[in-house]
Amino acid sequence: MPLYTLWETGSPGEIVFAAIHCTGGDILIAMSALLAALFLFGSGQWPETGYRIVGFATTLIGLSYTVFSEWLNIEVREAWAYRDLMPVIPVIDAGLSPVAQWIVLPVLAFWWAAPRKEAP
Repeated sequence: MPLYTLWETGSPGEIVFAAIHCTGGDILIAMSALLAALFLFGSGQWPETGYRIVGFATTLIGLSYTVFSEWLNIEVREAWAYRDLMPVIPVIDAGLSPVAQWIVLPVLAFWWAAPRKEAP
């Protein structure tokens, strides 16, 4: 949150609302990305088979939507703005923080949840 202008301009209530709203949005993005990936690449044997491709597709779908959403809300709608502290990725003009979040967190979540072979 400190990487967005709301941190400086918003009231405490607006900041709390934004945190809850954005967290809920991220949960919906994650669920939708997983469902889309399962629809496209999953099978009745998932997660035993196809786990990695579903994890990769989920991450790619979530990342793609996030980059689109950042562009739409920063450039087109001007619904929010980055502070000078936010590193911005050249060419796509998306903040490094939301992009990194959508790479690191799904990878860690899929690694943690991966099916493990039980020792004999």
